[in-house]
Amino acid sequence: MSNLSWGLQMTALGMGLVFGLLALLWGLLTLVLRLDAPPPARLAPGAGGEPLAAAPPAPPAGLEPALVAAITVAVLSHSALRRSEAAPLMRIHWPGSLLHASRWVAAGRTRQNHAWRRR
Repeated sequence: MSNLSWGLQMTALGMGLVFGLLALLWGLLTLVLRLDAPPPARLAPGAGGEPLAAAPPAPPAGLEPALVAAITVAVLSHSALRRSEAAPLMRIHWPGSLLHASRWVAAGRTRQNHAWRRR
């Protein structure tokens, strides 16, 4: 009977430690999320509770607004194009070419599937 009580004590201690550490991690993550949250939006005085809109940056001195708009459109379209091309540029293999295995496994399967021939 003493073995059973010792086993139950060890089980309770082990499970208590595991769940205690899980609760501690949960609390730590909750604390980090609260500390890392963005600050709430400021309200304009007398605006009826509507948040302040961020003012767009002023164009550099000496440039016309139409030129700034054209540059902005060009930069945004270029970044969208590069973003869509980034995945194919970074791939080693065409999507779907290695559905079931890596090169290592494919080479092994090829060797296994060749019929054995006596020399």
